Amino acid sequence: MKVFPLEEVEKALLARDLSQLDLMAVPNSRDINKKENYRSILMLSAHNLKHLLKIPSLDTECIILNLEDGVSKEEKPFALVLCALFLSHHEKCDKKIVVRVNALSEGGYDEIAYLNQFKPDAIRVPKIRTPHEVQNILHLLDEDIELHLSIETCEAWANLAALKVDKRVKAFYLGILDLFADMHLSQSQIQKENPTMLYILSHFLITCKALHVKPVSFVYQDFKNLDEFRSWLELEKSMGYDAKGCISPSQVTLVNEIFQDEVAQLERARIIVKLFEMHQELGISGFVDEEYGFVDEPIYKGALALLNRSISS
Repeated sequence: MKVFPLEEVEKALLARDLSQLDLMAVPNSRDINKKENYRSILMLSAHNLKHLLKIPSLDTECIILNLEDGVSKEEKPFALVLCALFLSHHEKCDKKIVVRVNALSEGGYDEIAYLNQFKPDAIRVPKIRTPHEVQNILHLLDEDIELHLSIETCEAWANLAALKVDKRVKAFYLGILDLFADMHLSQSQIQKENPTMLYILSHFLITCKALHVKPVSFVYQDFKNLDEFRSWLELEKSMGYDAKGCISPSQVTLVNEIFQDEVAQLERARIIVKLFEMHQELGISGFVDEEYGFVDEPIYKGALALLNRSISS
């Protein structure tokens, strides 16, 4: 990792000297982080230098450098260059670094073209609507960089299964507040017991899984209400989710805690594979184990797939 020119950056920010900042952002080859088993995804405003400097010490497994909501129009050019500066001085990072650009109609295409040279691990595009838009982005995007999509418009929801137009489309994020607003649904319906909300969570999860796209559950805005946040996490985990957006370190801690049983899942998968293959040698393709229940070929294949994913990531 190159030494970050903190003093020069602070001086340029104080002087509002965008051209000087841009000169310090020199493209460099990066070791793209291909990790897929990340759980906590922490959103940071990219125009906040203090946030960027804290990244190496944060416990989250994935960082979203945000250029969109929460960044004023005046700050957006500085946020973009600070993203580039961070990437150019971090050739390798143990956290997955994703940049959330602005909507395509609000400068997103230009931001993607600019960021390409600095090699973020992924680009996240908000307000996506059609497969055609996804194709246009992929034509711009370097083939080593993943594409993540925010599902927060009526069109995106209607086109959900069709948005996976390429293997580089790796993750969908459920933007529940914008989605409800676009559908003219009241945000008061965002309750764990509400059947509409449960349907949305279920449909989103199953569609993503069928497409082999990572489903990331919505950001819970009341970041101080950790008890309610925990209850959402427990519900989502029971449904099959293993990743959630966060807006505070305390949320990150809870996500990592609730979704932490990956080691136990992998150990269970190893034992199932071993038991099935032992029985298979005896010509038995299905059996009941006292601890693991009924084990047949689909159960075996599921365990094998989990082990293979852990190896590849």
